[in-house]
Amino acid sequence: MAELAAFTADHVCRLTGLSAHQLRYWDQTEFFSPTLLDDFKRRAFGRIYSFRDLVGLRAIAILRKTHRIPLQELRRVGEWLHKKHDTPWSSLGFALQGRKVVFYDPGSGAAVEPRGAGQEVLPIALEPIANEMRDAWARLRERQPEQLGRVSRNRYVVHNAWVVEGTRIPTTAIWNYHKAGYSAENIIAEYPRLTPADVRAAIDFEASRESAA
Repeated sequence: MAELAAFTADHVCRLTGLSAHQLRYWDQTEFFSPTLLDDFKRRAFGRIYSFRDLVGLRAIAILRKTHRIPLQELRRVGEWLHKKHDTPWSSLGFALQGRKVVFYDPGSGAAVEPRGAGQEVLPIALEPIANEMRDAWARLRERQPEQLGRVSRNRYVVHNAWVVEGTRIPTTAIWNYHKAGYSAENIIAEYPRLTPADVRAAIDFEASRESAA
């Protein structure tokens, strides 16, 4: 699931520790642009990042904040990550030689660039970073107790449709199942993130909208 997920700039900021300003600047300067970027940058969902983008940006954030790697080297990392987009995480890794990045060939495991004699090399694998992002994303998706049994809408979520709070499940979808004769248990089987309180709230909300129409 995580490999196929799409992330907004807000998600990326919360998961990687980067700022919205950094993401915009890096996109504008073609340092790191979203893989799923469409032709409408001014729209709410114009800048959508893939899971691989998320992992790449987290790796760059670690290099920048923890190891103080220069921007020129970070640009090389960004270019390398895009070139290796279809390579499995378990095959990808690079190393730090001082403040210089050394890449490893996914096939042979050999360093793409020669290492200087007598200087320590710090290996960095991308698979653990990918696992970290999967776990962080799972935690971010966890609903808070105050969100249960409530509906809300946000212009950045499902095109401003009314949804069960803390999810992207439209109340209209639950209402349609209800009208088709589905029980609360059946609806929850279709949407395991829902609780009975969520189903009741969505049905009551849509019933009130229909009676007011």
